[in-house]
Amino acid sequence: MSTVIGSLEEKRPWTGSSGRPRAQVLSTRSVPPCESLDFWHDAVLATLVGMDIATDGRTYDAALRTDHLGDLGIITVECDPGRVHRSPRFIARGDGRDVFVALQSTGRAQVEQDGRTTELRAGDIGIFETVRPFRTAFPEPFRLKIFAVPRNLLGRSEAELWQLTARAVRPNGGLTALLTPLLERLADTSEAYATPVAERLAEGVIDLMAATAVHQLGEDPAALPGADRVLLLRIKTFVRWHLADSDLTPRAVADAHGISVRYLHRLFEAENTTVCQWIRELRLQECRRELAGREPGSASLGQVARRWGFSSPARFSRAFRTSFGLSPTDWLDRERTSRVTSRVTSRATGDALC
Repeated sequence: MSTVIGSLEEKRPWTGSSGRPRAQVLSTRSVPPCESLDFWHDAVLATLVGMDIATDGRTYDAALRTDHLGDLGIITVECDPGRVHRSPRFIARGDGRDVFVALQSTGRAQVEQDGRTTELRAGDIGIFETVRPFRTAFPEPFRLKIFAVPRNLLGRSEAELWQLTARAVRPNGGLTALLTPLLERLADTSEAYATPVAERLAEGVIDLMAATAVHQLGEDPAALPGADRVLLLRIKTFVRWHLADSDLTPRAVADAHGISVRYLHRLFEAENTTVCQWIRELRLQECRRELAGREPGSASLGQVARRWGFSSPARFSRAFRTSFGLSPTDWLDRERTSRVTSRVTSRATGDALC
């Protein structure tokens, strides 16, 4: 006999600036098995959109992780088999501002929306329109990575979105072959990006999704505004994944993407920077983040510098001083002193209030 979960409210933990940790993880394993279905209803699935959930058992093993990059919500769901139905009664409660771009990471999903049905297999991407009903059956345990995209940022009309739902976008080549591994990796590493970087990365990912939509609609990809930004996103993602490689030169980056070094430089000129400067600043950010988070003496400056692609401590120190006006050692001393002062001030304020 199926167990049905209903009455989900629309909530969006990835929006706003409440000061909470950006990423959150929730799991039914945090409660007794007999409470797992209620927990999934009350605390977990409320982060998506309203829907009914049917299962074949009285307990449910499920977890989700939520995060956001700029305007892009990211929800990774791992669940036992089950069935979901977003019916009109739930749609009436929600704002429907998001379109779901879902990557089937493992398992299968049988999707029905707008009079069409399809099956998503591992590696496939499906688009779900949240202002219209849909059904999805998961016949086996699965992992689904959902990207909630504000519909206005996709630049598609309602009629065009209707053509995109319940169709399996398979990673056979072209843009889709790029989009699948990018979304897979992005969902897993979203916490690694600081807020300013995350916002720009989200813009690029949404551009790539829009380009994929253009391709699926049979339009001319060359006509898509911001086509260079899609390529630039690919390049920046490649650089981030190879940041620790000291041989990451403009030539290496250009060769990896089948373009000339001259064209590569032109892409970064539009960003008011250069390839080398962008790589150097990214490495410096990572070095600062790691140094600030480590206990004194746990790692040398040279070890940290080499770990992030600097060929020598001397090069790292020169680049650091040029960018921040201090040597790495002086900057680290100032950071630690500032933290101690802040703690003492906070403690004194707390004592005064008591």
